Amino acid sequence: MTRPTRILLGASLLALTGLAGCSSGSTATTSSTSTSSSSSSSSSSTQAGATGELTVLAAASLRDVFVTIGKDFEAAHPGTKITFSFGPSSGLATQIVNGSPADVFASASAGTMKTAADAGAVDTARLFARNSMTIVVPQDNPAKVDELSDLADSNVKVAICAAEVPCGVAAHKVFDTAKLTVKPISEEADVTAVLTKVTLGEVDAGIVYVTDASGAQDKVGTIDIPAADNATTDYPIAVVKDSAHHDLAQQFADFVLQPTAAKVLADAGFQSAG
Repeated sequence: MTRPTRILLGASLLALTGLAGCSSGSTATTSSTSTSSSSSSSSSSTQAGATGELTVLAAASLRDVFVTIGKDFEAAHPGTKITFSFGPSSGLATQIVNGSPADVFASASAGTMKTAADAGAVDTARLFARNSMTIVVPQDNPAKVDELSDLADSNVKVAICAAEVPCGVAAHKVFDTAKLTVKPISEEADVTAVLTKVTLGEVDAGIVYVTDASGAQDKVGTIDIPAADNATTDYPIAVVKDSAHHDLAQQFADFVLQPTAAKVLADAGFQSAG
């Protein structure tokens, strides 16, 4: 082999070696990109799971129906978890205005929802149900309460909700409309507490929502309030503006207005808000 031939062959070998090196580097880069993409996808999936948790603040009178509606919503949205906090609407509104973490607020009155709305704490609210009042007594009815006017008897121990709570506002409206002077011995934080007072026999009568009385019909007796004297309260629902899961919260609020939830509410004795 002549010297020029050897030089040409050496140059060809070097060129092939260089191409092989470039090919190896390209493959490594592609593999690295693929791993990064996989990691990003995994992280995105984890974040999506975290958005499936909602905190719903709701009026005490919604406890039973919202637990059922919540389960239906979770079944329709796999991976979603809803945590409920039930209590007096006025107190829940204060919590939201003060910045307590929450995603949805369901109130037992338009007034308490307005408190949150005026503070800019919630989105536009929509009505989803209506309720009215009834008298509940212990099953043995020791005070022999037969009608609304009996609550004005000073010997009858009566419990109602506190004046700032929606069920208390409604109770006072009933008394005012019927032109009765009733002096309750107990004003409770919410309707559940009033019902408890009656079921334990600590009072002779209480005024609660029709739906709460219906849910405790095996523990208390009920006495209807004449329609002309009765009071109703509307239930609005809204997404909390600072919700960390705003889209999912909106889906839950929408779900509460859908037929599935409407049936649960109707079965419990709630009236249509329409």
